[in-house]
Amino acid sequence: MPGKASTTKTAIDVDGKQLQLSNLNKVYYPASGFTKAQVIDYYVQIAPALLPHLAGRPVTLKRYPGGVDGAYFYQKECPEYRPSWLDTAPVYSGSNERNVNFCLVNDLPSLVWVVNTAAIELHTSLSLGEDPATPSMMVFDLDPGPPASILECAQVALWLRQAFAGQGLQSFPKTSGSKGLQVYVPLNTAVAYDQTKSFAHAQARLLEEQHPDLVVSKMTKSLRQGKVLVDWSQNDHHKTTVCVYSLRARERPTASTPVQWPEVEAAVAGRDSQLLFFEADQVVRRWQALGDLFAPVLELKQELPPDGD
Repeated sequence: MPGKASTTKTAIDVDGKQLQLSNLNKVYYPASGFTKAQVIDYYVQIAPALLPHLAGRPVTLKRYPGGVDGAYFYQKECPEYRPSWLDTAPVYSGSNERNVNFCLVNDLPSLVWVVNTAAIELHTSLSLGEDPATPSMMVFDLDPGPPASILECAQVALWLRQAFAGQGLQSFPKTSGSKGLQVYVPLNTAVAYDQTKSFAHAQARLLEEQHPDLVVSKMTKSLRQGKVLVDWSQNDHHKTTVCVYSLRARERPTASTPVQWPEVEAAVAGRDSQLLFFEADQVVRRWQALGDLFAPVLELKQELPPDGD
């Protein structure tokens, strides 16, 4: 085709599916020399932990065809040129007034295929594609406004854990792989987004009242300086959040990593932010040593407390 850049392709077999991988030597992370082949290799290695968190969930692909320093775009509609065996989930979009067919990354061939499209980051719905109106979990995205950092996020996460524990709810932290932390509350029970979003908003406002010097619940950027935004708005049927174990398009190949609460406490106590940043090889080693710390998020059944509690 005129004007189409030449590509180097490599044919591989992934669990019986034939794939054509392109430009494997392309450097995706210039600061570390981390290549596309290494990105794919990371996802293959972490797949046993990652795939259960992707399976059945609509995925938004954040694609970086020129690497992390280049232009990127979000892709919700699964590409038409996808393989016939790659499943999709239709989710109605009010703004588009039609169904959007999201990719479903249910197995290793599907994972390798989407990552080969330069989808460095994978962002998942809080719902399963078969029941998009029912969130199986809540997320509280803690975003620091400079000069606040991930350490301030960690302190806010500990306050959130305490608040949830007082309501009989277990919560699970993970790094965003970028600047902040995220706290997940598994539900896996019959609940609607208007309930989870209202609950999350109330928790964020309460924390802001209790800790006004550090916490903000409003999205207004001018209010965030030196504070941590408790972003409750991700609890919405049309939003997706970076999936656990997904790489991030930062200077180095960091990933969204599940952590243990004692690790969060240690980072705050020691004022050591490096305890909460993990690159691809570290994430694989952690999983091999600790197992999937986020597995309970998929199975643990919890109910929101009654209104007014």
